[in-house]
Amino acid sequence: MKNTKRIIGKTALTTLLPSLLVTQALALESSLDDIEKIEVISHKQAYRGNVPVKDLPQAVAVISSQELNDMGISNFQTALSLDSSLARQNNFGGLWESFAIRGFSGDENLPSGYLINGFSAGRGFSGLRDTSNIEAIEVLKGPASALYGRGEPGGTVNIITKKPQFEQQGYIKISAGDDAYQRLEGDYTGAISDNVAFRINGAHENSESFRDTVETKKNAITPSIFAKLGDATTLTYEFEYVNQEIPFDRGIPVLPGVNVEHETFFGEPSDGPMDVEAIGHQLSLQHEINTDWSVSFGAGYRDSSLEGYSSEIELSPGRQLLYVDGETVSRQRRYRDYDAKDASLRVELNGSFDTLGVSHNVLIGADGYDYELHSVQERWRTAWGSGDATYSLNAYNPIYGQIPPDTSPTQDNLEEQTAFGVYLQDQLVLTEKVNLLLGVRFDDFDQDITNNFDGTKVSQSKSEVNPRIGISYKMDAGFTLYSNYVEGFRPNSGADADSNAFEPEKSESIEAGLKWSLSNDVFSGTLAVFKTEKSNILTADPINSGFSAALGKAESSGVELDTRVELTENTVLDISYTYVDAHTVNDVTNADWGVDIPAGSQLINVPEHTVNMSLTHYTEIADKSLNIGAHVLSVSDRLGETIDPTYELAGYTIVNLFGTLDINDNIKVQANIENVFDEEYFANSYSALWTMPGQPRRVKASISYNF
Repeated sequence: MKNTKRIIGKTALTTLLPSLLVTQALALESSLDDIEKIEVISHKQAYRGNVPVKDLPQAVAVISSQELNDMGISNFQTALSLDSSLARQNNFGGLWESFAIRGFSGDENLPSGYLINGFSAGRGFSGLRDTSNIEAIEVLKGPASALYGRGEPGGTVNIITKKPQFEQQGYIKISAGDDAYQRLEGDYTGAISDNVAFRINGAHENSESFRDTVETKKNAITPSIFAKLGDATTLTYEFEYVNQEIPFDRGIPVLPGVNVEHETFFGEPSDGPMDVEAIGHQLSLQHEINTDWSVSFGAGYRDSSLEGYSSEIELSPGRQLLYVDGETVSRQRRYRDYDAKDASLRVELNGSFDTLGVSHNVLIGADGYDYELHSVQERWRTAWGSGDATYSLNAYNPIYGQIPPDTSPTQDNLEEQTAFGVYLQDQLVLTEKVNLLLGVRFDDFDQDITNNFDGTKVSQSKSEVNPRIGISYKMDAGFTLYSNYVEGFRPNSGADADSNAFEPEKSESIEAGLKWSLSNDVFSGTLAVFKTEKSNILTADPINSGFSAALGKAESSGVELDTRVELTENTVLDISYTYVDAHTVNDVTNADWGVDIPAGSQLINVPEHTVNMSLTHYTEIADKSLNIGAHVLSVSDRLGETIDPTYELAGYTIVNLFGTLDINDNIKVQANIENVFDEEYFANSYSALWTMPGQPRRVKASISYNF
């Protein structure tokens, strides 16, 4: 039989431009830009020591708070679309962060891993992180596992939060837009005394959606305090509270002969939203021993939960009537109650010394965590092959409000993880031009998964030693060549549908590249080539939705370009391009479906080509500062379902416009148009029956009052 591909295509542009909604705000004093220009307090980043980012033998991209503000981005997931090495994965309508970096995404049924000030924030369920307290997002690409540990070999994403300042400053910002979008955001910092400063920021957001009946609500507040305990000692405490209400949205079915409107919601509005709540604490103590050496201690704790009912399109072919008549969508109903607790500690000693004409920049550290996840699920579904249309919807005329069927318990698992790691890194300055980076990490990991239905327990313990080596050579005229090799180790969370624990992931990565900075950073960038192989990776189990299954080995290789060009004193162009070939290495047979997945099959939701371009121009109108710009995201075809290599999502290109005008020293107005040409596209997919449409054109405006 001929193996033809099903490509989900684009539609013609629409002509309706939604109305622009502008609201008023209070007026205080100063400019929004000034709030982040004052850097009174210095904070060393965890796992880095005293080595600047520019001297690391790896590709690094930084997304600043100014970029997020200019583009009107209010959540972390959207912010990651500004870097081409990151690809969107399915996050069920916004329940958690989900992304792949250089082709690898981790477990599709759990949030993607990332760091906040060096502490893990991906374990547990904290919804979509708000950007109101983000100072910068670091995308440390490529192999760094031997130092950071327990991360994806494609790279590590680290959020740097805004810190308290001693000079009083702040802002209030009100935003509104299409789909009844409303947002109030604020930030205030100042001194309590000569030695203590505080900061509080956060946001409240309500919005409807282009998806029928879907409404979301978000509250985030993140106060922090900084104290000078002496001439050489500082203490920082940061608190985080998040509450989000987000309907569980699987998207729409995409099958031959079935042409469903992108707006159609196949859940049940009466289920209400999933309730996501998280409380986080971070404590950081830094002490300068002398001019060359310092020690730091960090502790973090996060308590998060996700709870609620959902009605979802039935994946099983034997239960799905849509395959039979092309219009009846069979549904199942679920109840989820996930509770996670994550405690972590970290201590680091870093400094520098010279010996035998060689300069050493040394980092010695240890970290550990204790993680607990209690997962409860209940479900109702029709019998296999029964043809029962109970609780179904018509694909073209859905009528909501049916009596919900009672659910029955299907899962009650308690997973407990404890891990401990020790790491050592030394960046040696061998000559004025040659740096050598050597690192090693030891990890010890224990996991217990208890089935509370029958009391059975599955346990495993693993330990690994992973090395890291990198070298860089500073050429003349501002160019630097670099290369590195790393082996990695990452525990897999959860168990399969038969309650079997998964083997930890292991990886080998190599990268080589060229960095440059010419004419005082007028032209700067990085060009990298990479290859990574990872074993024991997981993918979604298509027959047991909500569970994962082992896929075996996968390989990712490609090329990346990140560059910034100052075209004039007032015009900046940023270009980010990634080519990635991410595919399976071994043949796999899916036991539930009896489907062979041959070696060389692409990984789901990972495009071969991704281009990001941003053009920003700074000017004046009537003596008032104005910055305007455009952002273009272009994504190529992607695999849409793991077990069906013929199902692909078509590539797309979306254009966003933004502009900010300073009315006076205190007030700014801003406008953003997302997806200007109203491109119709699919953002990601879990399967052909669960495919998520992308955001159509949306207009937002805001006014900020700064003091």
